[in-house]
Amino acid sequence: MFRLSPQGPRRLRIVGLAALSFLVVTVAVAPASNADPVSATTPTTTDVATPPGVDEISSSPNLRQIANIPKQGTFAPEGALGSDLAFQGRYAFAGNYEGFVVYDIGNPRRPSIVAQVQCSGSQNDLSVYGDLLFLSTDSPRSDDSCASTGVPSSATVWEGIKIFDIRNKSHPRYIKSVQTACGSHTHTLVPAKDKKSVYLYVSSYGPSDTYLGCARPHDSISIVKVPLKKPTQAAVVAVPDLFADDEGGNPGGNGSSTTSGCHDITVYPSKDLAAGACMGDGILMNIADREAPRVIDRVRDTVNFSFWHSATFNNSGDKVVFTDELGGGSGATCVETVAPTRGANAIYDITGRGDGRSLGFKSYYKIPRLNTSLENCVAHNGSLIPVLGRDIMVQAWYQGGISVFDFTNSARPVEIAYWERGPLSAERRIIGGSWSAYWYNGHIYSSDIQKGLDVLELRDWRIWTAHLIRFNELNVQSQPSYLGSNW
Repeated sequence: MFRLSPQGPRRLRIVGLAALSFLVVTVAVAPASNADPVSATTPTTTDVATPPGVDEISSSPNLRQIANIPKQGTFAPEGALGSDLAFQGRYAFAGNYEGFVVYDIGNPRRPSIVAQVQCSGSQNDLSVYGDLLFLSTDSPRSDDSCASTGVPSSATVWEGIKIFDIRNKSHPRYIKSVQTACGSHTHTLVPAKDKKSVYLYVSSYGPSDTYLGCARPHDSISIVKVPLKKPTQAAVVAVPDLFADDEGGNPGGNGSSTTSGCHDITVYPSKDLAAGACMGDGILMNIADREAPRVIDRVRDTVNFSFWHSATFNNSGDKVVFTDELGGGSGATCVETVAPTRGANAIYDITGRGDGRSLGFKSYYKIPRLNTSLENCVAHNGSLIPVLGRDIMVQAWYQGGISVFDFTNSARPVEIAYWERGPLSAERRIIGGSWSAYWYNGHIYSSDIQKGLDVLELRDWRIWTAHLIRFNELNVQSQPSYLGSNW
């Protein structure tokens, strides 16, 4: 399988009631159209295609690109894949297989590079919390330094979590490494309830009898505890087995993956809830005890799901969207020969209370456009758009582009906006497209595997309340609640 694949407290700020009152009046008299009016002087999406004659941009009228910063330097080659995103204040942090980039997005129309940190090791999934940045390494390395080289899995010396001090955004400083079993394909940041530490739920998979430090069986995650005042004391404090019951994980078959670990976990800390996408299984967990998460329900789809990849809760915590990364990220699965129920999202309702909560399947969602066989396309990383009273999500689909869909009715999800570039080559399939597409403080930011950072503007009356909400920090796989007591 192609192995592609989220703080000080996640505080949010809501625009004052005076502004809200004004917006309510504005919306009350606005025309009921699918998108806000666009003036004749506003550039269209095709006006900003980069470079001209290569990107075949197609989009809905309500979603357009307003900025792009291409990959640069050692991050520019085709093999230097852009990966995940995290946000803090006016900064965005973007992973790359060669390290990570710090962007200043204070002006979303004119983002700039603040720092580019060379630190090779796939896939460099990242998150931020206060003065700290956490980076995942999921490839056998010669040592834990940023100058390490790749080695065969039978000769693994180190892989796991790297910790950087980012108080000076222009000069991040590497301060600590923590080795974890089978490396760290992704990690999820979970604040401790006492606010003195953060936990990292480390997901990894793919054990073998010859993989040094990653032997079979591997049905666990690693939990790293990071004391905020003494981050150099970070260490693994627990390795819970999530499939220790008699049934165990999915044994595979009929196109579904054998479960040997998790690919990604999304937590909802304020609800003590987590959803794990674990290769052949989807799980729901109680995380009230941060060091001892408990599986309370598990679902399996051996008909349509190949590889449970990631998860997103709705704001009320009574739905979860799981993604299926059919083809491992490199396949062309948005084609006529692949059913719309495969390589898609599966939307589940969560019913019950406490440990009696359970997952109930409601529907699949896949982008309603066909791609060519030269485009890798499948469901990938996305986030909620913080719309009050509705469940709306923006999501990356690699070269399938960016899709915005409404799943308020979990049985009938519908797309309301999209944007895509078209094939990267007319001769061969190049791994590319949007790895992560996330909403942050009024705009959509996309980490494109080959094209760098994209900024997009969504102008649609259905999401106007999202512009009232501002996050000081956002790691998408650590979901904040945006419906506070002020509402």
